[in-house]
Amino acid sequence: MTYQEAIEYLYNRLPVFHHIGAAAYKPGLENSIRLMEQLGNPHHEYKVIHVAGTNGKGSVSHFLSAILQSAGYKTGLFTSPHLVDFGERIRVDGQKINPDFVADFVENNQEVFDEIQPSFFEVTMALAFRYFADCKVDVAVAEVGLGGRLDSTNIVKPELSVITNISFDHTEFLGDTLARIAAEKAGIIKQHTPVVIGEYLPETKPVFIEKAAIMQSPLIFAEDKYRVKFVDYEQNVMIVNAPGFNDLRIGLGGIYQLKNVATVITATEELQKLGFAIYEEDIRAGLEEVVGLTNLQGRWQIVQQNPVVVLDTGHNKGGFEYIIQQLSRQQCEKMRIVIGMVKDKDITGVLRLLPVEAVYYFTNAKTERALPAENLKEQAEKLELKGEAFVDVQQAVRAALNDASVQDFVYIGGSNFVVGEALPVFTHQ
Repeated sequence: MTYQEAIEYLYNRLPVFHHIGAAAYKPGLENSIRLMEQLGNPHHEYKVIHVAGTNGKGSVSHFLSAILQSAGYKTGLFTSPHLVDFGERIRVDGQKINPDFVADFVENNQEVFDEIQPSFFEVTMALAFRYFADCKVDVAVAEVGLGGRLDSTNIVKPELSVITNISFDHTEFLGDTLARIAAEKAGIIKQHTPVVIGEYLPETKPVFIEKAAIMQSPLIFAEDKYRVKFVDYEQNVMIVNAPGFNDLRIGLGGIYQLKNVATVITATEELQKLGFAIYEEDIRAGLEEVVGLTNLQGRWQIVQQNPVVVLDTGHNKGGFEYIIQQLSRQQCEKMRIVIGMVKDKDITGVLRLLPVEAVYYFTNAKTERALPAENLKEQAEKLELKGEAFVDVQQAVRAALNDASVQDFVYIGGSNFVVGEALPVFTHQ
């Protein structure tokens, strides 16, 4: 079996939430437990840091991986979804999983898959944890796929749990109040295991306090410890200050990363208490060099100058509340926004936040979950957002670039799918 054949098997034979949404969602840990038992429980062979949250969990996972790599730890990183290539989901020291390993793993375990009938995400997680064991990593950073309590990754026994924040997303699975969503994500808190909360709200803080007390777990609220302040930009690197950390250089440009940086510093302090040999220079290097160390893409990623073009994977109302703050800071003649969304998001909630004065290029990615571009345009027009519809992401991107002057600003986002399909226009992947 080749790598491409293995990928086709994963997509065509297994339910894929990334593409079809709710129909692929398999809550519960039974399949994951059975899969890992068949594989020899490889996730018990190294230390794990478990990261959940509505927004920011991907960035925080990459930052932590970069810091651990800088400190000399061989580090596995499991995140989702990918933007361009499946291998982005599973990395060791920033390098994508060996394609031959993927092919062999799928070929050798098809009977197991047929027996257990796992989801795409469950198999991907099992593949990652087996790969990390075979690579003999010291530590793995594992990002929750959806929720926490019933997420496949919740089979791990972590050294540290991290919950970045809570906002409305996937309400059909996690609940229709912030407290209920928080309770699902608090499900990753383990007995006697410290947990860092990045941001909290009046509705969510009591949920975390109660769960941590039940589990007898040390609870640390990052935003009570660190207020990270924006200072300036220098060659696309953001300069920030935090208590005890002046002139931190951050390799991701979005101002919304300020909250993530506070979470990461707090989490790193907890790792130091647990015996990890991480020093200030490792923290600084990891924060600044996160893109090079982990190959993270799509977080306020500047892919072109004159005009400035930014790609960002923010895809829900909570994420866009921060993105809009960043957009409002942009100095330009005309703002051009290429946007596409999936059907199961709060589309009206996002559209209400967007600037009326911008020119829009509504589009849809090649996934069953995508809201058709014409439908998105119709909803946007009710809110006085004006533009044209394009059924192909790259066509929409090229139209925006053709229309833009060198003084304009082009933003591309709305979903991971849109960013994934737009990236090759600029990176030739």
